[in-house]
Amino acid sequence: MTTTPGLRPKSPHFSSGPCAKRPGWSPKALDAALVGRSHRSKEGKARLVEVIDRSRKVLGMPADYRLAIVPASDTGAVEMALWSLLGPRPVEVLSWESFGEGWATDIAKQLKLKDARILDAPYGLLPDLKSVDWTHDVVFTWNGTTSGVKVPDGSWIPGDRQGLAICDATSAAFAMDLPWSKLDVVTWSWQKVLGGEAQHGMLALSPRAIQRLESYTPPWPMPKLFRMTKGGKFDEAPFKGDTINTPSMLAVEDALDGLRWAERIGGLKGLIARSQANLKVLTGWVDRTDWVGFLAKDLAARSSTSVCLSFVDPWFLGHGEEAQAAIAKKVASALEAEGVAYDIASYRDAPPGLRIWCGATVEASDLEALTPWLDWAYARAKAA
Repeated sequence: MTTTPGLRPKSPHFSSGPCAKRPGWSPKALDAALVGRSHRSKEGKARLVEVIDRSRKVLGMPADYRLAIVPASDTGAVEMALWSLLGPRPVEVLSWESFGEGWATDIAKQLKLKDARILDAPYGLLPDLKSVDWTHDVVFTWNGTTSGVKVPDGSWIPGDRQGLAICDATSAAFAMDLPWSKLDVVTWSWQKVLGGEAQHGMLALSPRAIQRLESYTPPWPMPKLFRMTKGGKFDEAPFKGDTINTPSMLAVEDALDGLRWAERIGGLKGLIARSQANLKVLTGWVDRTDWVGFLAKDLAARSSTSVCLSFVDPWFLGHGEEAQAAIAKKVASALEAEGVAYDIASYRDAPPGLRIWCGATVEASDLEALTPWLDWAYARAKAA
């Protein structure tokens, strides 16, 4: 298709992080932000508690789980869990894309845990979930943001596990149904599914994780930002709105705007439905397109948020790796130059291709308008 399409997406924002703002968002959504006020004031703390409470409600989190706003986005939340909880048991780390690989590196090379086993798989596949040893602590991403591969469900996690299930859910929370009883630590960031501004993360702990905090003291020095106990007891303060560092009240207001929008469209069910509808649009296009396919090999493991596409055209596959990367970059750059799709190149460590965010803040109609442009950009690169 070399003819330039006539219809353009109303919003060209398909980045996998930071992600698109919710439909209808404008800076006016931040007018009530408590700028110039202390987050420790009565009003400031109330906003932080509101983020925690609304998040719990939308996600359907059990009453005995604790939830805190933490610094440094999802990365900070995961690091707090790894540094505070790991050590008393051997560790299994599942790695099938760049973020899981990063947690494996931290565990093996920074914490230097000797009893750590890495279960890895190439981009597009999952490790063998049946081989996980649940007498060990297990660290994994629910949805591989850079590969478009997710765990299908929680059936592989036993309810009577001895180890902790530590789950990086940053591109899954608010888009996928997380089985809370199977998860002991869950983390995410504001910048993903609800399209909030970056910098802050969320950390949820089960009673089993809290018990670990109170029964185990890591042998390494613990940075102040990671500490979750005082005098050997769980510190409830950060989980009641007393954040560890100073949050941006603009970002707090934006997080609240996203949560209120989620409630208006039907809560978690509404969010999941929108993401699934978006995936359906791309699935229909892929099924009728001969030059592209899903990076995820298994339908059950296919992400509905960070949808990763690979080029399967024999012409493309006939090029070397360096040329393939250049072609993929050319396709993404052409779309950006036309102002129809920003930031959809595959992640730097992933195979050459495209990565299109299909979370709830993206409109299905924009994806429908995008697909002819994808055909146009690829045909243009192929003809060059």
